Amino acid sequence: MNKRKTGAYWEEYAARCLTEAGAVISERNFRCSRGEIDLIGYHQGCLVFWEVKYRSDDRFGTALEAVTEKKQRTICRCADVYLYRNRIPADQPVRFDVAAICAGKMEWIQNAFDYRR
Repeated sequence: MNKRKTGAYWEEYAARCLTEAGAVISERNFRCSRGEIDLIGYHQGCLVFWEVKYRSDDRFGTALEAVTEKKQRTICRCADVYLYRNRIPADQPVRFDVAAICAGKMEWIQNAFDYRR
């Protein structure tokens, strides 16, 4: 399986797990000139931007460690575009979560990082 298909498979897996845990996924693979956000949806009144990271094992670091500060800034810039395009009110609570998958098990890290400029 190539990287794109592998990524799509694990993003689908993450979306199913998140939905089963009470999240509502409203958009997948949101792309703009600033980058991409894997999953967007709502959980407990918050608009959530998810980064899905898969690792077959943690020999080269965990899936969570792969969400670097640079990647966090990219996600935040994309979130800005999403919020603007979709006219999301300024008072809408927003958070950035990570769905970290390793060895077929997903860990959902809520508030994985703060907004970064």
